[in-house]
Amino acid sequence: MQSLFSIFSLDQAQYADSIFARLQKGHRHASLLYSDWYRQGQVSSAAHWIEPQAKALVEELIALTDFTLPELSFSKKEGDVVKFLLRFSDGLESESVIIPMKFGNTLCISSQVGCKMGCAFCETGKMGLIRHLSVEEIVSQVFVAKFHMKSPVRNIVFMGMGEPFDNFDAVMQAVRVLVCETGFGIAPSRITISTSGRVDGIYRLIEEGNLRVNLALSLNAPNDLVRNRLMPVNRKWDLQELKKAMEAYCMQAKRSILIEYVMIDGINDSEESAREVAAFLQGLDVKINLIPYNPQRRDLFAASSEEKIARFREILSEEGYFTLIRGTKGQSIMAACGQLGNREMRKRMISI
Repeated sequence: MQSLFSIFSLDQAQYADSIFARLQKGHRHASLLYSDWYRQGQVSSAAHWIEPQAKALVEELIALTDFTLPELSFSKKEGDVVKFLLRFSDGLESESVIIPMKFGNTLCISSQVGCKMGCAFCETGKMGLIRHLSVEEIVSQVFVAKFHMKSPVRNIVFMGMGEPFDNFDAVMQAVRVLVCETGFGIAPSRITISTSGRVDGIYRLIEEGNLRVNLALSLNAPNDLVRNRLMPVNRKWDLQELKKAMEAYCMQAKRSILIEYVMIDGINDSEESAREVAAFLQGLDVKINLIPYNPQRRDLFAASSEEKIARFREILSEEGYFTLIRGTKGQSIMAACGQLGNREMRKRMISI
């Protein structure tokens, strides 16, 4: 039995080239089929662009193509925020979140089921890593949001379940599919990849110079002592090594890094911490997002007060940093930052 080509794992050129390599024909019609699929969300051998004499060829192309989507197993809303779960063929699930923004919807997607980074404030980290998502499983989240949830997607953020740089090759290929002009056609400048601080991944992203996506860094601590407690990744790549990688990215990419900083009461939210953060970021082109800590099911931490967050922002602004406080959305449906995934899901997945 011939293997099928997943339309979710290839950009248009890769798909058409693969079809031609198999059949020694059909390159143009494969390209047209691809663009029609991503424009309409469906494809048929009766499509308007198919000449009568090419109908049999297009039917052959369709037979060679895997259009399989994961099951939309769950969706829930809080206001305009929507969280949805996709169940894959092995029974495992990923979580994605549609977040309405002022200039269009942002889709937060996952790159793994679970995560091995073990950040103390993150529900996904408590799951551990169950497995990486494939290219088609990553891309299908965008397709489902656009065509099944009827949500036009303007921005993509790899800020869902998982550490994207821990699944580097699949994430980069997914980006190639997402930016394909005859596919989703999402501009690289509207795609952001967030890392907990995998320095090797930052350098690999620099090497992928043609994929001009944005980089976000989950910092969350003013110094190594606090960051070691909150983020085990810091024990491998400390803040000194991290800053060198950030400097290299800013120099190569000629764009700013988005700094994500979760505000945790009594841990990282003091005025002294704000000044330490400002000193660490000195010389870097950054924008800072302060994120109120989102409560979890079994909690060791508490959210910083509005007054502390405002003062933290004031200090960073005085030091010359563009700093915003991220509004909290999706808390009640466990769709906010740090809330995706849970131990009940892990138990259910492990039992499959």
